[in-house]
Amino acid sequence: MIHTALIPWLDPEVIIASAGPWALLVVCFIVFAETGLLVGFLLPGDTLLVISGLLSHSTPAAPNGVFGMSIWWVSLLIGVAAFLGGEVGYEIGHRGGPKVFERKESGLFSVKNVERTNAFFERFGGLTIILARFVPVVRTFAPVAAGVGHMRRVRYTLYNLTGALLWGFGLTMFGYLIGFIPPVAYLVREYIDVILLLAVGGTAAVTLWHYLRERSKAMKLAASGADVVTDEEEAEELVLDPDVFDRPPHFDGDHRGDHGAGRAGDERPPHDR
Repeated sequence: MIHTALIPWLDPEVIIASAGPWALLVVCFIVFAETGLLVGFLLPGDTLLVISGLLSHSTPAAPNGVFGMSIWWVSLLIGVAAFLGGEVGYEIGHRGGPKVFERKESGLFSVKNVERTNAFFERFGGLTIILARFVPVVRTFAPVAAGVGHMRRVRYTLYNLTGALLWGFGLTMFGYLIGFIPPVAYLVREYIDVILLLAVGGTAAVTLWHYLRERSKAMKLAASGADVVTDEEEAEELVLDPDVFDRPPHFDGDHRGDHGAGRAGDERPPHDR
């Protein structure tokens, strides 16, 4: 029996139940869209994977779970969808170039979110493609940022495949394993709404704050007659230097090192840019 959701259109269990025989296809599309269609911050990615794993357990009404197939196939197909989404996200950035970032402050596609993603690259280098899978919002922009910065395709694809399997396949299988611990499974299913509220509400609040702050700054600059940076100029500033993808990770938080100067003429450390 499905509980009454506080956010029905984002509740993974409601989404899966509403899709009927197309449930797995819908799940795979949502996972694909997280990085392939730049709308990942609006979708219940992590919770959807865990719930998909939970619902893959056999029951008297559904001998092979809600998807009608082995958990291994379910996890693998979700992992493939995640991989394909990452590849499409890279292509969008690679072909679109810096202009992709000109849509600043448009919904959740904001300069601040791109800068947050770039900060991950500055700290973790190419490994960001793997780690970003587990960080909402960043996993949406990381493939695009890598494409715009022309990260080597072979290396990107390798990292993308690794991240997709660890996240898509791994989290789904993790959800399935949780099903063997009834008390934990119950808590996850019953309190999924709380998790969604925290995730969606927190992201929305931070995004709204950034939007209002940037809008206020722009209005003050316009009123003072100061030169305003154009969308094109600001988009160019968000492009990563190619060498950032080859840097080793800096787990101590100091990612300046020998590569910290950034672009020529920019004397600020990476975390200040």
